[in-house]
Amino acid sequence: MKQAQFEKQFEADWRQLDQQLATLEKLRHGDLASDPSLNQLPASYRRICHHQALARERGYSLSLIQRLDDLVLRGYRQLYRPRLPLAAPIKQFLLAGFPQAVRAQWPWQLASAVAFCVSLILLWALVRNQPDMVYALLDQATAEQMESMYHPEAEHRTQRTASDDVTMFGYYIYNNIGIAFRTFAGGLFFGVGALFVMLFNGSFFGAIAAHLTNAGFQQPFFTFVIAHGAPELTAIVLAGGAGLRLGWALLAPGPWSRREALGLAASQAMTVMYGAFALLLLAAFIEAFWSPRQFEAWIKYSVGGVLWLLTLGYLFAAGRR
Repeated sequence: MKQAQFEKQFEADWRQLDQQLATLEKLRHGDLASDPSLNQLPASYRRICHHQALARERGYSLSLIQRLDDLVLRGYRQLYRPRLPLAAPIKQFLLAGFPQAVRAQWPWQLASAVAFCVSLILLWALVRNQPDMVYALLDQATAEQMESMYHPEAEHRTQRTASDDVTMFGYYIYNNIGIAFRTFAGGLFFGVGALFVMLFNGSFFGAIAAHLTNAGFQQPFFTFVIAHGAPELTAIVLAGGAGLRLGWALLAPGPWSRREALGLAASQAMTVMYGAFALLLLAAFIEAFWSPRQFEAWIKYSVGGVLWLLTLGYLFAAGRR
């Protein structure tokens, strides 16, 4: 059979496969069931493989053979490419990718943690010894609001409903992720913004904790925050470290331009931020549905201690071979 006759006889088959592959390539997951017309793709692919073999055997033109080669290659990539379930990359990220990224950026994560912890301890000690110093950071209304929230006899501590839990769950997600994102974005100001947020958050937490302790409300406060504080405070510190990574790329870009260095740092830091967002979702769930529950103090402290050990142990040990 001459090449012209060969092309005329099978041109419709080739066009059909080309259209099927174009449709499949546009689908997000390459799912044959998404379009009934694609059910014939395997049969179309086998015919094209046969036509390719015939064209090579008969010595047809290079342009025709190249066309058939391209169709065969495209079909192979669609039919035989691995299709991992969505859970697989998520599992890989949580079990290895996220903690490995945190450890790879340890200098900036350590700087963020030191800024947070040092400011917390300093303000705690200052307000404990000089109670009026709390008003250097908080206004009178905010201090009174905190006292009413953690007063042992506060009605909201015993009258919270399931509807309130769901509402607060959404609020905590919005609030916490907003804080983390602003902390991370603050790194664009050569790291100063991220560092300032970490110092402020540590100072605020230390001042509040010391003020409530001075008022005698330490047990309601610490039994409430100890459990969700493990993933929440850890995530905020990680966001600060990711922000400092951005700032360092601008301060010391090395052999790259500042734009290139910032792009590289952002790609690395976003891995940490994705994990931080996951930790904040977990923290919001615990804060909404566990932290308000009224249990014996030793139970709340025990659960909180276990969560702290699990969170820190996960970041230090997960993903190691």
